[in-house]
Amino acid sequence: MSFTLQAGKDMGIPVISYWAISFCFFGSFLHYPEFVKRGLVPLKDESITDEYLDTPVDWIPGMKDIRIRDLPSSFLVTDPSDGMIEFSLQVFGRAYEATAMLFNTFDALEMEVLTAFKSQLSLPPIYTIGPLSLLLNKISKDELQSLGSNMWKEDTECLKWLDSKEHNSVMYVNFGSTTIITTQQLVEFAWGLANSKHNFLWIVRPDLVAGESPMLPPEFEKEIKERGLLASWCPQEDVLNHPSVAGFLTHSGWNSTLESLSSGVPLICCPFHGDQQTNCRYSCKNWGVGLEIDSNVKRNEVEKLVRQLMQSEKGKEMKHKAVEWKKKAEESTSPGGSSYVNINKIVNEVLITKDRDQ
Repeated sequence: MSFTLQAGKDMGIPVISYWAISFCFFGSFLHYPEFVKRGLVPLKDESITDEYLDTPVDWIPGMKDIRIRDLPSSFLVTDPSDGMIEFSLQVFGRAYEATAMLFNTFDALEMEVLTAFKSQLSLPPIYTIGPLSLLLNKISKDELQSLGSNMWKEDTECLKWLDSKEHNSVMYVNFGSTTIITTQQLVEFAWGLANSKHNFLWIVRPDLVAGESPMLPPEFEKEIKERGLLASWCPQEDVLNHPSVAGFLTHSGWNSTLESLSSGVPLICCPFHGDQQTNCRYSCKNWGVGLEIDSNVKRNEVEKLVRQLMQSEKGKEMKHKAVEWKKKAEESTSPGGSSYVNINKIVNEVLITKDRDQ
């Protein structure tokens, strides 16, 4: 929606740009020209090695422990005129033209990179207003009128199934509303979950598998009887806050990541594209709440990581860290918290002030 910047300029009104992404992803994309200058991207050819992908990127302000493999997936192409790159550069390049910028994140979560960018780059004023799901919950239902934003119809029956399970005994699995996987990946995930011997709730959208309906063998359904439930969609916030849910196997989309942190639920991260690689790296390395699994998924790796999250000391540490982030997220959206205060600042310092100046 970057075209609205020109419209606002023509009409002489403030335009506040909202970014539904992590600030760390925004920061990495803003430095794309520097990646090109250093010869890191575009890739020379498609036969890249793990050694090259593990090359550290240590010069982006406020961003530590980033590797080339953690960059936006659109960076990792061989064609410098790739359409997605050109489009994204246009959108991100216009960030400087906004009156102010809003991000669905909170200060404590991305403090280092936020501080670095605010001090070193001539960006418009930046306001963190997340997690929006928690901020929304502060509004009385009587005062709230809203439209749902789900692309799929929610099946609430899964909540009753969760009610029948012990606390911290269920692995929740959801790859978001648009991610597409292969039949092979579907099968590997399925048997990895089954072989873990843990309970799981798996959201399998009708279009999850590329080009066909997701079909699992009868022996799989027999194996997971009583332990596994498959549903087409669910109220994710309710699921993540259910006491039976112990972990979340996710694609690392930003909404899912933030909702999991807000619920105190640790992650198994399987990024596919877009911002997911960056979000995955931060979840696992910087925030201490995630385990990473390659998208070239193997059932034994799925089984191992599910058991690790559910049973090991590492899993307990991740749970403890996730609960800490939940508390910080709640603090940020409570009266006096950074996100709560920023909402008022947007109105008083940006909208009302600009209106008075005209």
